[in-house]
Amino acid sequence: MDYYYLVSQLPNISAAETKAALPLTGEQFRELAGRFISEDEKKILEKLSLVPPMELEATGSAFLDTWYEKERNLRCALAQIRAQKLKKDSIPLPPGCTADIVTAARTAVGMDSPLSAEQFLYDYRLRLLDDLRPLDAFSIDAVYAYGLRLILVERMRKFEVENGKTSYHKIYDTILSNDGVN
Repeated sequence: MDYYYLVSQLPNISAAETKAALPLTGEQFRELAGRFISEDEKKILEKLSLVPPMELEATGSAFLDTWYEKERNLRCALAQIRAQKLKKDSIPLPPGCTADIVTAARTAVGMDSPLSAEQFLYDYRLRLLDDLRPLDAFSIDAVYAYGLRLILVERMRKFEVENGKTSYHKIYDTILSNDGVN
């Protein structure tokens, strides 16, 4: 099926702009897409997430299956590297975990700033989405890719340096004030 009318209505999402308002929210996107896609496709769209299911399961989209596998592998690599850094037992990497995924995970875990690590992983995920993007720009997979990109951008925009520092200092002060209480 051709999704020209839907895709042509979707505004460009600038991944680099973190301050400007998004032209479309996730809810607005799902509402718009719902007018043009089948009921089965709506169900898949409603389940779009940055957190893949831990068990491999077919979504009905080869693009999404590949995205979820790579995201699952990235999360497993991050968990393993963090566990090794803390000298704890770790889970083995899944068979599909490629060298670029492990390298990205090592780079992120090695960063001093959690915000820098999040920015790095955000950029990595956007590049991965671009690499996996379907050749047919008017396919249902292109609609799913747009939805994932929107979710990624919305998530990254929630990170604010000042709020993070305030929260950190609040937690740190709470720890200091409770020091020696137990």
